Amino acid sequence: MTVGTQLLNETTGSVVLPTAKLCSSFWCRLVGLQFRQSLLVGYGIIVDCKHESIARTSIHMFNVYFPIGVVWLDSQLKVVDCVLAKPWRPYYASNKPARYFIEALPTILDLVNIGDRLAFLHDYET
Repeated sequence: MTVGTQLLNETTGSVVLPTAKLCSSFWCRLVGLQFRQSLLVGYGIIVDCKHESIARTSIHMFNVYFPIGVVWLDSQLKVVDCVLAKPWRPYYASNKPARYFIEALPTILDLVNIGDRLAFLHDYET
């Protein structure tokens, strides 16, 4: 099951992503944003790795054709790291253990800072 979600920055009171897909299944985590030609403004995916880890929340950019902003969150939904990930790079990882990571257009990096607390507002099942 995948849940449609809005992502809010509780620290600043702003909407980070109006529409996000919460991914918790193995398949959804595996595919991520691979093979897409583009991404809609205001859309992203939130990947739940179930446990805090650096290795489990690392990503690759093979078969991703455009740069993305990646934001890592701990279990309390606090931003622990952010990076601009470039296409076809083999490895990006948080500097601290994270449970979630968010992949969206690079503009997401303008809306969050390390230490901010985010919130998921679950809207609907997809």
